Amino acid sequence: MTTRHLFVPERELEEPASVDDVEWGVRLLAATPTHEGRDRELLRQWARRADAFGSGLEPVPSTARVIERDDGLERMLLARYTSRPPTVELYTDTLALAEELVDARGWRAWYPPGSVRAAALAHEAVHAHLHHGPAKAALKQALGHTVLRLGRHRVAGHVAGAEEVAAHAHARTVCGLGRSPLLLTAALRAALPRPGREN
Repeated sequence: MTTRHLFVPERELEEPASVDDVEWGVRLLAATPTHEGRDRELLRQWARRADAFGSGLEPVPSTARVIERDDGLERMLLARYTSRPPTVELYTDTLALAEELVDARGWRAWYPPGSVRAAALAHEAVHAHLHHGPAKAALKQALGHTVLRLGRHRVAGHVAGAEEVAAHAHARTVCGLGRSPLLLTAALRAALPRPGREN
């Protein structure tokens, strides 16, 4: 779970109901390299489908080892999955800041105590699941992005960022969150210093 890509006007964090979970997905896709200039409605279609795909996944067991680190704020990371060997890195400093933001913004009903950590683990479990099995092809099919058509045959293409939207939606669903972790990621991004910006 990275906080790097989303630019968030503060007013939208003050009134989070004004931006729904699919719209956060659209913004994540729009901020992902390769989507510059893409039609907003196409991004919305992909975000909606990725959200539905992630929400519909059964809980994904993870066999990855979990390592806790404390340098997430400087890396702008909450958690990260690496495949060799399968490992989930949890960044305890960013998790602590996320919990503080939940309390400060009055979002505890959406993100109960301990749910930020649980959501990070669920999110990264989906990345592992998509990396190692047939679910990646299923996500491509669900998105409906055709890159090649030969008669009645078509080849489904990769949509950069869609896996991230799906993982957030899965975490929201399996952890019983009131809102997608994308909202919390946006709040973290707004709270963290940007390169070249004085605090």
